Amino acid sequence: MGLSFGKLFSRLFAKKEMRILMVGLDAAGKTTILYKLKLGEIVTTIPTIGFNVETVEYKNISFTVWDVGGQDKIRPLWRHYFQNTQGLIFVVDSNDRERVVEARDELHRMLNERHWYIQSTCATSGEGLYEGLDWLSSNISSKS
Repeated sequence: MGLSFGKLFSRLFAKKEMRILMVGLDAAGKTTILYKLKLGEIVTTIPTIGFNVETVEYKNISFTVWDVGGQDKIRPLWRHYFQNTQGLIFVVDSNDRERVVEARDELHRMLNERHWYIQSTCATSGEGLYEGLDWLSSNISSKS
């Protein structure tokens, strides 16, 4: 009885950890979103060659977010980051009309029969960012 209560207690109150992969075309706003979530402010960024990793604490969940560069030469490497990933954030710059089709094609390659959700956001104002994390946390938590 004590063991089961302990498990229940830890499930309710222990901090969960989730690994999230954030990808999208270059200059889509991935790094801007990462640091808006982490620091609560907009920071000046440079193109990501490789990746940035930050931990974002939200609603008793520790999200380890991997922000991977989106240049066309780097995209084939995205698949190497999938292992042990519980969620994917695919960032699209909706103002970049010339590359929306390219972003769609990259996203379709990744979705291939996976459970997915679209959350409209604004990296600079933060609008929609936490609603997306809410969806991720509730859907990932229900699978564990």
